[in-house]
Amino acid sequence: MKKLQLLTLAALSAFVMSCGTEETKDADKKTKEPETETIVKDETTDDMKPTGYKIGDTATDFNLMNVDGNMVSLANYPDAKGFIVIFTCNHCPFSIAYEDRINDLDSIYKPLGYPVIAINPNDPEVNADDSYELMKVRATEKNFSFPYLFDEGQLIYPQYGATKTPHVFVLDKGEGRLVVRYIGAIDNNHEDPNDVTEKYVEAAVNSLLAGEPIQTESTVAIGCGIKAKK
Repeated sequence: MKKLQLLTLAALSAFVMSCGTEETKDADKKTKEPETETIVKDETTDDMKPTGYKIGDTATDFNLMNVDGNMVSLANYPDAKGFIVIFTCNHCPFSIAYEDRINDLDSIYKPLGYPVIAINPNDPEVNADDSYELMKVRATEKNFSFPYLFDEGQLIYPQYGATKTPHVFVLDKGEGRLVVRYIGAIDNNHEDPNDVTEKYVEAAVNSLLAGEPIQTESTVAIGCGIKAKK
């Protein structure tokens, strides 16, 4: 009887150990499957990444019509340390909400070497409110202190990768080139300037002026989608 009991116990132990081994194999298999899926996903999304500039890229110059009838390029500012390039427009409620703050940015930072350069990227055939003639009216009404340029043919905003109005790109003249140092929103509250707790553009430019690293190099631009022909 004792011999039979011992044989039974040995058989049960072997069965339990076998189950444990299979469970371990199943667990290992399950653990590895998501890793394989992640790798495949990463490898197949290279052509789906957003186009346009990234932090550290070199920005090219442009030559666009200002509301005063003159052509403007970044080369017209040989003494500038950099630029606050803002894609904005006439009609977008987000852009309108930021107009006074954009004027303030130019007032503060142009004397320090970082002037605002505003560009309207919208196609007026898609939204007539963003025509060149109405840009001139808006600039006069709001007393813009900065150039307000028309991206005729919509050639510049895709180079930058702008998707919204407003969308900001802070450029710095470093190493003999225009380096993209910040991309995104102006601050963290488009509705009320009095409730802003993070001024992204100001912080970025202040860091550049102080020779310090920018703590927040990119944020999500909040605004209206750029109007282009489909």
